[in-house]
Amino acid sequence: MARGSECLLLYLSIMFLLFTVRSSRAQQSSENGVKTDVFLSPKFVSEPGLVSDKFYYNVNFPRGHIALKSFNGEVIDEKGNPVSLHETYLHHWAVLRYYQRKGIDTPRHHDDHIAVKNSGLCDSLSQYFGLGSETRRTATYVPDPYGIEVGNPADIPDGYEERWLLNVHAIDTRGAEDKLSCIECRCDLYNVTADAHGRALPVNYTGGWKCCYYDRKCRVKEGFEGVKRSLFLRYTVKYVDWDASIVPVKIFILDVTDVWTEGDESRGLKARHQCLDEYDVESCPVGTANDGCIHTKTLNVALPTGGDVVYGVAHQHAGGIGSTLYGKIAAGETLTLVSNYSNSQRHTGVMGLFYILISDSSAKPDAILHAPAEAHRSRTTSDSGWAVALFGVGLVVLAIFMFYGNKRGDGYGAITG
Repeated sequence: MARGSECLLLYLSIMFLLFTVRSSRAQQSSENGVKTDVFLSPKFVSEPGLVSDKFYYNVNFPRGHIALKSFNGEVIDEKGNPVSLHETYLHHWAVLRYYQRKGIDTPRHHDDHIAVKNSGLCDSLSQYFGLGSETRRTATYVPDPYGIEVGNPADIPDGYEERWLLNVHAIDTRGAEDKLSCIECRCDLYNVTADAHGRALPVNYTGGWKCCYYDRKCRVKEGFEGVKRSLFLRYTVKYVDWDASIVPVKIFILDVTDVWTEGDESRGLKARHQCLDEYDVESCPVGTANDGCIHTKTLNVALPTGGDVVYGVAHQHAGGIGSTLYGKIAAGETLTLVSNYSNSQRHTGVMGLFYILISDSSAKPDAILHAPAEAHRSRTTSDSGWAVALFGVGLVVLAIFMFYGNKRGDGYGAITG
């Protein structure tokens, strides 16, 4: 009996060790041409009130000339169990692409590292994928025959290789004195008067990502004790090998805070975009009925290119009740982005982003007959979740994404239409 217990203990120890080294290896599967790789980020340590906001360079990622079909992530503990948002709030994760000079692990010169941003208008939003607390209920699958092309040898400069960067921003809210204020990064609860670079905060800046950076702590209840624990971001990448039947798409991320100055070709002036990334929502006047407490922010902006929208999803924070993008997707035509929040109470550091994938409408029309993952079409439809894929060559595209402001389980409920 004792020997049996020792064997069981040895077995469990080996299994634990195998799990802890999985961050450097992938679990891979393939079905109908669509390959699936599952990776773990490097470990980050969490304790009550603590903020983790790390950037991991050269993370594990599928290699070669491929078409990305989806990217999903969630925070898990050392046993592989999903961690509740009520305990660790996933403020955001983002995946960025870059080229690194071969043989150089730590860039010594500016040209050792070349960022490869998406096709969007905001320099501060250069990621290929990125979500937040809604990640568990947001489908990111790109419908056939489309794909996000990466790893094309013709695009990679001589002497460089393609790499990927992962940013994970998580807040441990166990025992927090005010959880909502913690996840909205209220500066007073973090005892912060300067940003991560030591620069004094603007006088009217009372909350947002500038106050909840790496290793800061949100105020917890007096006497509360909680254990430290090691967490990971488990991310799943679906992709197919690139071939001529795939229609490439461009990534655009629109930000409702974009301060856009229209260009003037006759004067040689280019359009300028200053995206603030976040904004505050002031509470409605006292005495206003709750159903009348709606804060609306609007952006009118033109895209430099047109095409067909094949995927779209909005990103809002707690209090968000809807985001709408409408207009004609054509080069130079004006789009309107509307972000609505409930302002029955004040919110700080909220976001109003809209992520869309656009394909060139002149792409060969018979490509869909040769879609590399045709067998996945029915499954993709059933997995649509929060994201809406929009097809066709219609002149008007209307995509409405509605989000409840209150939490349901580990995420937010959604109405799409």
